[in-house]
Order: sequence, then structure tokens, then C-alpha cells
Amino acid sequence: MANEEDDPVVQEIKPKQQKVELEMAIDTLNPNYCRSKGEQIALNVDGACADETSTYSSKLMDKQTFCSSQTTSNTSRYAAALYRQGELHLTPLHGILQLRPSFSYLDKADAKHREREAANEAGDSSQDEAEDDVKQITVRFSRPESEQARQRRVQSYEFLQKKHAEEPWVHLHYYGLRDSRSEHERQYLLCPGSSGVENTELVKSPSEYLMMLMPPSQEEEKDKPVAPSNVLSMAQLRTLPLADQIKILMKNVKVMPFANLMSLLGPSIDSVAVLRGIQKVAMLVQGNWVVKSDILYPKDSSSPHSGVPAEVLCRGRDFVMWKFTQSRWVVRKEVATVTKLCAEDVKDFLEHMAVVRINKGWEFILPYDGEFIKKHPDVVQRQHMLWTGIQAKLEKVYNLVKETMPKKPDAQSGPAGLVSGDQRIQVAKTKAQQNHALLERELQRRKEQLRVPAVPPGVRIKEEPVSEEDEEQEAEEEPMDTSPSGLHSKLANGLPLGRAAGTDSFNGHPPQGCASTLVARELKAFVEATFQRQFVLTLSELKRLFNLHLASLPPGHTLFSGISDRMLQDTVLAAGCKQILVPFPPQTAASPDEQKVFALWESGDMSDQHRQVLLEIFSKNYRVRRNMIQSRLTQECGEDLSKQEVDKVLKDCCVSYGGMWYLKGTVQS
Repeated sequence: MANEEDDPVVQEIKPKQQKVELEMAIDTLNPNYCRSKGEQIALNVDGACADETSTYSSKLMDKQTFCSSQTTSNTSRYAAALYRQGELHLTPLHGILQLRPSFSYLDKADAKHREREAANEAGDSSQDEAEDDVKQITVRFSRPESEQARQRRVQSYEFLQKKHAEEPWVHLHYYGLRDSRSEHERQYLLCPGSSGVENTELVKSPSEYLMMLMPPSQEEEKDKPVAPSNVLSMAQLRTLPLADQIKILMKNVKVMPFANLMSLLGPSIDSVAVLRGIQKVAMLVQGNWVVKSDILYPKDSSSPHSGVPAEVLCRGRDFVMWKFTQSRWVVRKEVATVTKLCAEDVKDFLEHMAVVRINKGWEFILPYDGEFIKKHPDVVQRQHMLWTGIQAKLEKVYNLVKETMPKKPDAQSGPAGLVSGDQRIQVAKTKAQQNHALLERELQRRKEQLRVPAVPPGVRIKEEPVSEEDEEQEAEEEPMDTSPSGLHSKLANGLPLGRAAGTDSFNGHPPQGCASTLVARELKAFVEATFQRQFVLTLSELKRLFNLHLASLPPGHTLFSGISDRMLQDTVLAAGCKQILVPFPPQTAASPDEQKVFALWESGDMSDQHRQVLLEIFSKNYRVRRNMIQSRLTQECGEDLSKQEVDKVLKDCCVSYGGMWYLKGTVQS
């Protein structure tokens, strides 16, 4: 390219919807210009014959078009600056356009190439034919265009492109940098009043003036987060209130000693204020602070793995935190069994506050902070009271047996020391003797309650002393009743029959009577609703769905009384389902629960007959091809089923794997 002053530039600006096209001439005599390449481009674009419609009339690429694009939607904070004689003159900008090269000539070259190929093919075909065939031509008259059709045509892309091409170019004169006209226009960038006396209105401070000159963008204010979330900037964090700083740090770190928290907040922060703030968002576990569950799982959120609501997740995580207040080790299977949550949710809980150790379980992630426990006994006592309340709620929700719970749960129990094998044996013997004595006294008390009949009020019974010989004689005359009927008539879960009537379960099964009817009704409603959504389920999958259903129920629900596998299967069969005896291969890896397949036999829709035929096929075959299913359906139903009907039946009951079809839940990949 030659210098801008010597280069004959033709500047043509074409306004079109805030877009500008600028056509600039190229100095073809410049030694840096490749003439052969320019001729080749012109030949590809215009062809060998040049006419008025040619893009390059000189048969040489002698010009380049630049097309503008809008760089930003908000230009109010930008200005053009001119520095002269120690003064900075600013002029606001109302629009900024960026010019980029336009390669529309390449589209023309492609179009010319396609036209030449089409012409060559037409010429070859005409030479092969001896004479042209006479073809019938159909003449059609165009109908009048409606107003709606005209509006669609005007708004079409093809019409806009055509109007864009028809728009005439506006030729402009170019003035060089040192031209008098350019100098005159440049004077508009200077403030006319240059003396400091005339600018008396600038009485604001420099910071206020800069704020007026460059106000913050409204779009950026909307997009700016209220507080940093994933990536924390300490400078931005310290501009927030202390409570927000503590909440953000605990939400991101999950577990932190108090000393580390003070070091992050800075030396100027009062430790008493931090103690007040940390107790609002975290709980004390082994002398360290663990973020509360409701901070991580807000009220309207749910699990990304299982869709369980936040309330259930908070209860499960509180149980994990409480377990760590009792011991440094937690077993994941125990947590999953008690909380009835999926493995992914339980793993998330544990990863927040523990690390896994092979063949041991999950260990609390931080060491016991005894220094904080000794320094702040009032905080420790307050946290102990909170954990006592949480423990009571967990006992009620998860039906935890109090005898197996620690009698004095201490949230700040010290670290476990090294204990020898003999000491462990001695401790175990002592505990066994204590438990044996307690159980003996409890058994004796219950026997006495069973022997004493109900006495009307106001009647006194004379009690006579009984000798040891009389007791032995009674024991010989009255043997222990071990029959099921005898047990049921006297004790229910080790309690007298009168007291057991108010309990929710009987050896893991619902009690007889009203409570049993209510449990059966609730269980049947769950089974019917589940099989209306999924027509085929294995026992393993049904139990998994039932556990998820239990996790979403409120505390104290009747279904928490205990449902056995046999009761669940009987309810499924009573709900109109049938067990499909699928012939699994001998080498199958499916568990016994996965081999028990149940299907809804009648749902009341038009596809019941088709599904029944399909289920009969799978009662004799483990896997089937689609053509066999379709032929059998056609044979049994007496009509040719459409592809959509067959697809619906297969979607309801089967899955496809490796070109074969299996009942849902039975495929072993």
C-alpha cells in the first residue's frame, strides 16, 4: 500500500441501519502488490468478459470493501480526547463502528464457477442428443398478491438483500490529514473557552468529576453479582459487611478452624463479633466450625442427583455432622441406611467435612481443636445445647433407638487416644455386665406387669410374701411359651400388649388393626401410582423408588413403621400387577431382587392387550428381536399394527441394547 496522502482513495459511505460500507482503492503500482494474484482474483470474480456489471473493470483487483460492525451498545461512557498545550479536551461519542474487510467478491467467484459448470454440463448433454425433444409447457397466471403475503415478502431476507444491492452509493471527497478542511473540522474537538477563569462551573472534586464523566454502566451493575461466590477476591470480600464475609467464607470452605477464619478476616476484626457471626452460619464439630446445612441447601432447592427436596438433604447432612460430634470416623453405608438417601448425596455430605481412608471409613478432615474448646467454654456449652436439640429431632425422624445412642452426646469430645487390646477387652466386659444387669431388671419389670391383672380403682389386693421354693415351683409348672401365638398374645417388641398397641411396628411389620389398614392403604397408593408411570419394574428398582418416597415424607408418617419385602410384593400383586418369570441366562449377574420382575397387567387404556402379548413373549424369552415382537402382536391382535403403536408398547415395557429388546431392568450390559 502507498502512503495515505499519495494514495488515490475513493471513500464511499453507504448508511444502512447503522452500518457503513467503505470502499478503498488499492495502489496496484506499489511493489508490495502481487499483480498475478490480483488478476487471478478478478478473473474468478468477473470471468473473461468484462462489462458494466463487473466488480473489477480493470481486470485487476484494484479496490477493497470494508464493512462496519457495532462494537458496543452503550457509548455514553466513551469520549475522544485531544491533548493540547497542557489541556485535555474531551468530546463525547455517540457511536463507534469497527471496519472489517468484506469478502463478498468470493461469493461472486463461487457463483460464476457454478454457472460455468452448469453451462459445460448443458453443452455436453446437447451434443449427445440428435435433436431436442418436444416438451409440454404449462402456463400459469399469477394470482393477485394479498396484503399479508406482501408484508411477508417485504420482510424476507431475499427482499432485504435485493434492496441493499439496489441502494445507490454516495461518493464522498477525501481530505488529507494536513488539509485545511481537516484542520477546520478538528477545531470542533477543542473547547472554545480555554482560560481557567471561564470554566468556573467545574467546582467538584476530581473523583466526582470523573464519576460524572464516566458514570457506571447500568448493564454492568445488573450483571455484577451481589457477592463473590466461586472465586473470592479478598479485596472485594472485605468491602462487604462482616456477617456476609463470614457466610461467604464458610459456604466456600465448608470446614474451618476459628484461628484460620480470623486470619482471613484480618487483624483489625474483633473476635467477639466474629464469634457472634459464625454461630449463625456454622456449627461446632470437634472444635472446628462446619457450615450449616440450610446455608448449602436453601429452602426451594433440591438435590442435583436424586431431586430430593432441601429439607430432606438438611436432615441427612445434620445426621452426618452429629455422627462426627460422637466420633472421628463415620461409615457411609450406615449413613445411607439411616437417611435412606442415594449414594451420591451421602458422598457429597461426607466430602464436605471428611476424607476417606481405605478399609476404615471416613475420617473428619481437621484435627481436634482443643485450644478453642478451652478458650471459649461458653460457646462450647451453647453449641452442646444446640446439638442436644438436633439429636432429639434426628431420633424422632429416623426412629433411632435411644439405648444405642450415647447418653451424653458431647459435641466437643476429645480426640481418641491409643488404647491397648487388653484395655479394650476389659471395657467391653464392663459394658456387657452393665447391659446384662439393665436387661435383667427390665425383663423382670415387664414380667411383673404381665402377671398383675387389671384392677378396678378402689380395690386393694393383699400381697403375700413368696418364698424362693414357691417361685421355683411356679417356674416348673408354667413353662415359657415360645409359640408364635403365645408371643403375640403377650409381648410386642418386648412390651406388654397394652403398650404395644400404640407403637408403629411389630417386628418390622405394621401392627394389626386400624394402623395396619392405614399402612396398607398408603402402601397400595404408592404402588399403584408408581406402576401407572412405569409399567414394568424389578423388585430392586421398586425398593429404590420406595426409599426415595420415604425420604420425601414428613417425620412420623405411617410408612415409617417398617415394610418388609414380602408385604411389598403382596401389595404389588394385590394392585393388579403380575410377576413375569423371565428366563434369565444361567450365567447372569443379576441379584435375586433384580430377577423378580413385576408388570401392570391392566391399566385401562387401549394398549393393555398389546402389553399383555408382549409380557407373555418375555415370560418365555430373555431377549427378543423387534420383528418377532411385531409378528406376534399382529398374529394375536388380528390386525396390522402401525409403527407408532409398536413403538409405544416397546417404550412402556422394554429397552433396546445391541439390537435386541429386553424387559426394563433385566438387561445386563
